[in-house]
Amino acid sequence: MFDVRLGYALNAFWCWQIFAARSLRNESMNVYKCLKSGDITASRQAIARIVGRDTDNLGEEQIAKAAIETVAENASDGVIAPMLFMIIGGAPLGFLYKAVNTLDSMVGYKNDKYINFGKFSARVDDVFNFIPARLTAFAMIIGAPFVKLSGKNAAKIWRRDHRNHASPNSANPESACAGALGVQLAGDAYYFGKLYEKKTIGDRLRDVMPEDIKKTVSLMYAAAAISLAVMEAIRILLVVYL
Repeated sequence: MFDVRLGYALNAFWCWQIFAARSLRNESMNVYKCLKSGDITASRQAIARIVGRDTDNLGEEQIAKAAIETVAENASDGVIAPMLFMIIGGAPLGFLYKAVNTLDSMVGYKNDKYINFGKFSARVDDVFNFIPARLTAFAMIIGAPFVKLSGKNAAKIWRRDHRNHASPNSANPESACAGALGVQLAGDAYYFGKLYEKKTIGDRLRDVMPEDIKKTVSLMYAAAAISLAVMEAIRILLVVYL
């Protein structure tokens, strides 16, 4: 009995370590606080901790957009995807997913030195995140009204813009989030001093505000709660009937 309990406790502890929801909230809220204080230098330093784009010349709205995009995308990569894999295979499968995702983050960017390895890492990550990214978008659409955002517009923008990204997955949660907020995300950005032209996601119904970062964090938690409830219900049904 002791061994069973110890194994369960270790599995639960390791699963808890894989989730990124708390770190996403903390880092994005740090950006929010810096923006609210009016310190643009501190805001740029804070956003540089969680994005890969160049941040030295970003304005306040661009910083807020970057934070929102990061939380939205990583609601899938760092929260709902690990949840799905851990429900299927516990901590071992969760750590396998985390390794794939981390490798993509490290070498997935295209450069001459790691071009082949980077492409392979990015493709494997695309496969692992195909279902979680879409599950996250659906959960955001369902969860939006629970945090006083627009589920109807989230569904509309997701249907229209979920392919507006070089990645086959990233635009799914980002488009649902943009629609829920009623803002426009994505667009051109600089990486390592080079301008990359990107499609926009969502309609510019209004300017992006620092408060939208808080709303996105709330949407992330709502989507996570809905996803957990659905996954656990399916798991219980499978255990009972199979």
